[in-house]
Amino acid sequence: MSEAVIDLRRRAILNAGALVLGFTLLPRRALAEFNGMGVPPIANKDLAGSLQRTPMLDAWIRIAPDGQVTVFTGKVELGTGVRTALLQVAAEQLDLAPAAINFVTGDTARTPNEGFTAGSHTMADSGTALLNAAAQVRALVVQGAARQFKLDAATLKTGGGMVIAPDGRRMHYGEAVRALDLHRVAQVKSPLKKASDYTVIGQSLPRVDIPAKLTGGAAYVQDMRLPGMVHARVVRPPAPGARLLSADSAGVQRMPGVLKVHVDGNYLAVIAEDEWQAVQAMRTLSASARWQRGPALPAPASIHATLRALPSQDIVIANKSGPAGKPVLTLKRRYTKQYVMHGSIGPSCALALLEQGSMTVWTHTQGVYPLRAALAEMLSMRMEDVRCIHTESAGCYGQNGADDVAADAALLARSMPDRPVRVQLMRDQENQWEPYAPAMSTQLAASLDASGTICDWQYELWSGSHNERPGNAGKLLPAQLLAQPFVPSPSQPMPMPEGGGDRNAIPLYTLPQAKIVNHFLPVTPLRTSAMRSLGAHINLFAIEGMMDELAAAAHTDPVAFRLRHLDDPRAREVVERAASQFGWSQRKRRRDHGFGFAFGQYKNIMAYVALAVEIRVERSTGAVHILRVTAAVDCGQGVNPDGIRNQVEGGILQSSSWTLYEKLQFTPDGITSVDWASYPIMRYSNVPEKVEVVLVNRPGAPFLGVAEAAQGPMAGALGNALADATGKRWFDLPLAGPQLSAG
Repeated sequence: MSEAVIDLRRRAILNAGALVLGFTLLPRRALAEFNGMGVPPIANKDLAGSLQRTPMLDAWIRIAPDGQVTVFTGKVELGTGVRTALLQVAAEQLDLAPAAINFVTGDTARTPNEGFTAGSHTMADSGTALLNAAAQVRALVVQGAARQFKLDAATLKTGGGMVIAPDGRRMHYGEAVRALDLHRVAQVKSPLKKASDYTVIGQSLPRVDIPAKLTGGAAYVQDMRLPGMVHARVVRPPAPGARLLSADSAGVQRMPGVLKVHVDGNYLAVIAEDEWQAVQAMRTLSASARWQRGPALPAPASIHATLRALPSQDIVIANKSGPAGKPVLTLKRRYTKQYVMHGSIGPSCALALLEQGSMTVWTHTQGVYPLRAALAEMLSMRMEDVRCIHTESAGCYGQNGADDVAADAALLARSMPDRPVRVQLMRDQENQWEPYAPAMSTQLAASLDASGTICDWQYELWSGSHNERPGNAGKLLPAQLLAQPFVPSPSQPMPMPEGGGDRNAIPLYTLPQAKIVNHFLPVTPLRTSAMRSLGAHINLFAIEGMMDELAAAAHTDPVAFRLRHLDDPRAREVVERAASQFGWSQRKRRRDHGFGFAFGQYKNIMAYVALAVEIRVERSTGAVHILRVTAAVDCGQGVNPDGIRNQVEGGILQSSSWTLYEKLQFTPDGITSVDWASYPIMRYSNVPEKVEVVLVNRPGAPFLGVAEAAQGPMAGALGNALADATGKRWFDLPLAGPQLSAG
């Protein structure tokens, strides 16, 4: 990280006025970001989904003369099953078997620019685009065949890649479109199939990405092996802001198999013929390096006080003042969340090849187009000379080290043209240098009137940036370490309804008076960026915890209290379905057992999730056992029911790990969570004994993103269950630990 970046952070922590002055001292002017989702501008706002920004039909679907159909999406597979679901959407409207489609994802040379695969946008954006584009292409296919058959298009049918005439004549799709040009703008209206006629959408098609993963095939970027490939390893500084004083590059250069020692400012790397030689050279180079220490980090115990004292942009995101009853009770609470790591099981990896002046990078980034822009700037290359191809890796669900290691690979490939360079981070490097989910602090005051109804709601939150994804070179760690460093463009708050730290900070409940303020912190002590669900995790933990406390104060059942304050019929249905399926009204009090309930609509615009949990707390140790979870989910038209359940189940487990166990360890000298011992995550022995997901399907309704919808409600339900089990409410995440023990 460049000295200017660290100095900027240090001065912002010490002095509010330094923030503005700091940006005038950057060594290179930062280029403007695309925007929060990294997407191109809107071409036609009346089109569906991502067609608004990429309206040409042949950007999405192409038909070869032999009838082979290729479908393109700018979204990528991160382990959520979207490749399968998107394939189903296209297959349904094209009247093709999914296996008959050549499906291409995230490739800057081939696919549309859909920015980042993030924020549960894939089905709503790309799925909706493909639904409509495929329907329009199928209609064009039928029209082309009708002209050749000299028949009315309404008399023709499609199936299996064929257009079929009433007299039995058949024509494959390639023949049907031979006189048509699919390079045309999509129409606002699409001849969609009736949802009642769907045969592919709504079916649990087995995921197409699973077989290679289960059988040990080449499933991930880490598995890639290209002819002539060499291996590289990097040496990161020991802590943010450290400056390289010396390193024995000459000695390492003489080691067996070493092809190059790369030194550029504070950036160190080695390239060798095989991977083990690269690892050995990296270790030797690291041991020889001498660094000047950077500025100290804050003391972990005071991190939330530090955050609340930083310069902030104070943004009122909701301010409602309507008729309300007189408060008879007010509860005031403060909640905190620690820095959390992505903790990808596989350390980040990328391959790059510079050949004939063009750079190709195989990467597990979540945004191939924004990354391409950042790499082109870093390399001083034209964007058209840089190609990024998405290749899967271990799940990240936010910005882990994927973009940084892609920059490593590109930098080192530039120094070794015509040979593919593979770079993989070590576990400690991944942990110490990834952008973390921000630590956050919130406070909430809520009031009841004499009827037991909420009459006032005042909520504030303090959070750094949840979106520092690449769009300019300065967002890439390797670019910050160079002798001529690039510096990140200034952090910006993400506008509502998406939001960043304030995502889901506005309750969906009916509140006559409410004020919600986001204290956005442009500069914070640690590098942070996106983590699945962003601020929704702690915001719903706080909201749903307060709802339970208010219900108790009103002497009302928690579910009934929520329903009293919900007008949205879809929200009410998932609450009622989850409670009914769980047997909420029949729950029985048992020693050290607790029950919790929570609800949320992700971003207040996407999937609805309500869930109930039962836990048991070992009072001798404080260990928490999740006995059962029941979730009800409404994500509109369900494409792959098994895939939806997978994502909700995964969100429940992921949130349980964050909520109960996860906390980044650091000292003033740097990050100490370098392995799984120093960064505990949920183990197999801790997973819920039973998880049940009830789907509320709405045929023909718009797709609503679901992959991040369960994280916030699960945090709220766990907090409520722990309060129920222990008789005490806990406000600081993570919740599990010896403080829960009876002693």
